[in-house]
Amino acid sequence: MTAAENPTPDVPIGDYAVVGDMRTAALISPEGSVDWLCLPRFDSPSVFAALLGTEQDGRWLVRVVGGHVEKRDYVEGTFVFRTVWQGPEGSAEVTTFMPHVDGRSDIVRVVRCTSGTVEIEHELIMRFDYATVRPWVHRTEIEEEDGAVEEVLTAVGGPSRLILHGPLPEPVPEEDAHRARHTLAEGEELCWVLTGQASWKPLPSRIDVDAVLEETIDDWCSWSGQIEATGPWARQVTRSLTVLRALTHKDTGGIVAAATTSLPENPGGERNWDYRYTWLRDSALTLQAMVLHGLDGGAQAWKDWLLRAIAGHSNQLRIMYGLAGERDLLERELPNLRGYADSRPVRIGNGAADQYQADVIGEVMLALADLRRAGIPEGSYSWGIQKMMLDTQAERLHDPDHGIWEMRGDKHFFTHGRVMVWAAFDQGIKAVEEHDLSGDVEHWRTLRDRVRAEIDEQGVGPGGAFRQTYGADEVDASLLQIPHTGFCDYDDPRMLATVERLERELVDDQGFLHRYRMGEQHNMDGLRGAEAPFLICTFWLVEQYARTGRIEDAERLMQACVDAGAPLDLLAEEYDPASRRMLGNYPQAFSHLGLVRAADAIAHVRGESG
Repeated sequence: MTAAENPTPDVPIGDYAVVGDMRTAALISPEGSVDWLCLPRFDSPSVFAALLGTEQDGRWLVRVVGGHVEKRDYVEGTFVFRTVWQGPEGSAEVTTFMPHVDGRSDIVRVVRCTSGTVEIEHELIMRFDYATVRPWVHRTEIEEEDGAVEEVLTAVGGPSRLILHGPLPEPVPEEDAHRARHTLAEGEELCWVLTGQASWKPLPSRIDVDAVLEETIDDWCSWSGQIEATGPWARQVTRSLTVLRALTHKDTGGIVAAATTSLPENPGGERNWDYRYTWLRDSALTLQAMVLHGLDGGAQAWKDWLLRAIAGHSNQLRIMYGLAGERDLLERELPNLRGYADSRPVRIGNGAADQYQADVIGEVMLALADLRRAGIPEGSYSWGIQKMMLDTQAERLHDPDHGIWEMRGDKHFFTHGRVMVWAAFDQGIKAVEEHDLSGDVEHWRTLRDRVRAEIDEQGVGPGGAFRQTYGADEVDASLLQIPHTGFCDYDDPRMLATVERLERELVDDQGFLHRYRMGEQHNMDGLRGAEAPFLICTFWLVEQYARTGRIEDAERLMQACVDAGAPLDLLAEEYDPASRRMLGNYPQAFSHLGLVRAADAIAHVRGESG
């Protein structure tokens, strides 16, 4: 019976390790299987898709036969991952990483026997284009620069090619797989380099693994070494900031929301989305978190990306783009993949790209204001783009929208979105008054004040709490973002009333916070099924607690969130405390930037930061 006929149980999402080269990322199971990899970009078609199907949909396994894992962790401050195995007669260490080499896409796996003897199992199943293409695999020779000739394994399918350097596995024709076993004694090692490239390019030479490993570690450490993080969650803050860097595309400056597609918010359900794109909101919040920690090295790259992506007529502004600013993100389904935990459909592309979300311009204006305060120069072109965005905000002032949570139901006036409209004009006014820029301040002030009056009148329910939408007395976790804009203080009576309702209606028994109420009488998103609490929402609640003096509540909930990410300190979009499992796409930028902000809020209140 083949793996396709007898699929193995799904690995818990939070048990996957992640390695990347700041262009794409691979997910590695505890058993040593690379179950997800898209080349050469995050949003490229996959070459390994077992994560969303079965082993026969593509994977790369390296493990100790009959062994068990004793330790899995990263080289500190890096995305170089090491697994320590204990076998029946010895132990071994497997190092997996993706080098930061310009013009190449490589994933490297090195196995070293550290004691006794170990038998290594090696299996390579290559599938292109989301497992719809079984490539032609054959052996060929490459002449290296020094004249040496190496035999490599190469797989070709349409525009894609994979090349394997190292000890070559043998084919298993009936399964279109390649397998081998190797015995190592203490001190011996094996090394494989798998390279992805366009099929029409010349075959690449092998990289110097020792040299690029050292360079990759040095690159990560020189970056993470700048991070100033103290207190009980310093390790998690550092890891979160390195995750945010790992999700930033090195060449374009675009920041993806997550490295995966279609990992379910509700196992077995339809809430499965492609997050391998650049949301203006997510990127803006990510940038804020980095700038506040002095990591502004990528700020100009993101700002340049933003200016390229949104260039054009103001009414063409979109909420998300491809990594290079692409606008065509057509959503479609992949019926050949069974989905993680049988969660269908598996989607690529994202139909929400066509939505209007009123908060986005405000989020971007707030982030660009942080860049100005951090000393990033404001040019006439970039300021012109911001004035264009404010023109768009003015043109759509009276338009309902789909909201921050990308509701696929009817449009509404979401209070969070209306506050962000207020924030957009507020930041435009401050930019002129505080940074000697030009703009129609009186017009913006009129619109800002009009929106504030509207929110005061329609965005507050009869109980004194802010409400999710005008005309309906529901609450929404996004309301916790209102003080962040400067619209009101964290201890404003309306915010305290909002928190009280959130605790009563959306907080679960463990303190984790749902986005909004669901069910036939409450659900506005047009989708079936429920979902687990959202991690960024829970971190927002931590921040709110800290800013209003509930420091013990903040620290208790913060620790629960941090524990959810153990042992690798990687976070998905959601966490279900009942089953103790991560849900949704992974690793999720939103969740990690929420962790950083929550830790910063506690540190500020405790007097541990400025």
